Amino acid sequence: MQKANKKLEVAEKLLKSSDYDDAVSRAYYAVFHATQALLLTEGERAETHKGIVTLFGLLFVKTGKFSKNIGKSLANLKDDRESGDYEVFSYIDKETAETAISESKEFLKEAKLYLEGLGITF
Repeated sequence: MQKANKKLEVAEKLLKSSDYDDAVSRAYYAVFHATQALLLTEGERAETHKGIVTLFGLLFVKTGKFSKNIGKSLANLKDDRESGDYEVFSYIDKETAETAISESKEFLKEAKLYLEGLGITF
């Protein structure tokens, strides 16, 4: 979770400097690291980005531990990150980056609450 928090801090700095593609990428990686921490509580670890979305959906959304909206945020952030990182003509703009950071903050907040509920502090 410390790594997740650091990625989110960097995302916010990149947004301020109008580096929207990279802001979205860092916002996604904040959620990526938080999700990996959550998966570890279930004895799981994802090997791919698609795998992290799939496992989170199966273990946390379908079981009702997290809302569908949180699961959608993870999937949307992954897709936006891939677009910003790999597409020649990226559609990532300021609004998209702001949304990504907002979704990332909400995801990290929910992850922290869940982990604290399990007695895990950081």
